[in-house]
Amino acid sequence: MAVALVVVAAGVSLGLWAASGGEGGSTGPEARSSQGATAAAPPDRAPEAAPTPSPTRSYPLSEAPRTIPAVRDHEPARGPGWKPEKGNRVVVEDPALADEGRLVAGELGMAYAGEKGDKKAGDLRLALNGDKGANPESYTMTVRDGRVEIAGPSDAGVFYGTRTLKQETHDGGTAPEGVVKDEPAKPQRGFMLDIARKNFTAGWIEDRVRELGDLKFNQLGLHFSDDQGFRIESSSHPEIVSQQHLTKAQVRKIIDLARSRHITIVPEIDSPGHLGAVLDAHPDLQLRSAQGSAVQGAIDISKAESAEMVDDLLNEYADLFPGVPWHLGGDEYQALTRSNPEASFPQLAAAARERYGSGATVADLTTGWLNDRADTVRKHQRVPRAWNDGFFRGTSVQAAKDIQVAYWTGKEIGARAPLEYLEAGRKVINYNDEFLYYVLGEPQTFVYPTGQRIYEQWTPRVLRGTAAVPARYDGQILGGSFAVWCDLANSQTEAQVAARIRMPLRATVQKLWDPDRPELSWTEFRALADRLG
Repeated sequence: MAVALVVVAAGVSLGLWAASGGEGGSTGPEARSSQGATAAAPPDRAPEAAPTPSPTRSYPLSEAPRTIPAVRDHEPARGPGWKPEKGNRVVVEDPALADEGRLVAGELGMAYAGEKGDKKAGDLRLALNGDKGANPESYTMTVRDGRVEIAGPSDAGVFYGTRTLKQETHDGGTAPEGVVKDEPAKPQRGFMLDIARKNFTAGWIEDRVRELGDLKFNQLGLHFSDDQGFRIESSSHPEIVSQQHLTKAQVRKIIDLARSRHITIVPEIDSPGHLGAVLDAHPDLQLRSAQGSAVQGAIDISKAESAEMVDDLLNEYADLFPGVPWHLGGDEYQALTRSNPEASFPQLAAAARERYGSGATVADLTTGWLNDRADTVRKHQRVPRAWNDGFFRGTSVQAAKDIQVAYWTGKEIGARAPLEYLEAGRKVINYNDEFLYYVLGEPQTFVYPTGQRIYEQWTPRVLRGTAAVPARYDGQILGGSFAVWCDLANSQTEAQVAARIRMPLRATVQKLWDPDRPELSWTEFRALADRLG
């Protein structure tokens, strides 16, 4: 991955420092201006000319910038800092940084000058530094000598440096003198949006992408298929698409915008449950009990046509979404909520025995379904993930080892504690439903999460409930995702959702960037968020 270096030259006057070397030292009599007075000359010498006035202006050591998320390290220095000035340049040292340079130039009202080797006062310089051993999302930002330099091992790191600079200089602010060294604790920092149950406009989603980018999130999950709707245009199965939906052209525009903010779209077509919108158009594939009653949202996984249908969709949307992660769902398959699935669904039991042997169960068949769908997306070089209640204990068929666990709840039948997944060596993404689930209308036992509770009580190691798993498993927890689910879709408007998830999003990314206890109190953090807009 390329490494980026950014240099910004301050467009403000440096002034005169009080001590030699510009370090703001003594301002005693030997450093003060004579203000026109001439000392008495020795009687045997002619009076000397008055000395050149010494500098009288000094700067205190700079303070760390206030940003969301907070920077991990700041080395203070003395100096006036830096502000963007109209006409000053944004320059890059590598053409791979042209997009980052043009974006920040437009945001700060500066001129994008492209690749330049010279240095001018007021410059902001971006560069790839070639540090292949560093966190690819890390960056160093140096404010010195009237310029700013941002360097990182990749264009993503440089981009995050520009987000810090954008916040520092927001509303006339000044980037403090010194050196910021920053990197995220977690590689996956996500926001998941349920667009299946509630139709969100393309413009609203684009606004969230811009917001997420400025906050250094790097994933946007789109749950676009469920019982209530299928919300993206389809060429392989147009009959399943809801009247209100996103066109592929709109999705491509969202993807392009997300790419410019270093955000990966994580698509989710949930199966074998939550397929109601698909099954409305294909009732012959709906799961039915031994008594002939249809099971809401559940596809009959004993039928080859069911796998063909879902794989058609996975293959189609793999061509649309370019990212590596792929969410397969896998949760809440209603066949497994029955006390005796084999008796309730004899066709599933027969299919399980035929494929996996005489002792195989419906849970084995369901695990095989998940593995088969993982095979489908793996052919497109995707890394599969599934909800934790799509994994089962005591089955002869095991979920493939590379399927990551999206851990959201401990309330399912036969609930498995997070440690079971971690001890098995699985990678986990934290979707803890007690902190990170914003469910419209607060159905069942859900309550709207608050930014304060996330900020003060949650960390990525708090996967279930309020207790953290042991620190030795921290490396297996890839990150987390704040999720908006639209169970009661009309409970809030788009604008209300945006306003009410504003602080939870900021609290979530703060703890994914740095899980340690924040330096600011919640009151101070909220005030900072209000100031930054």
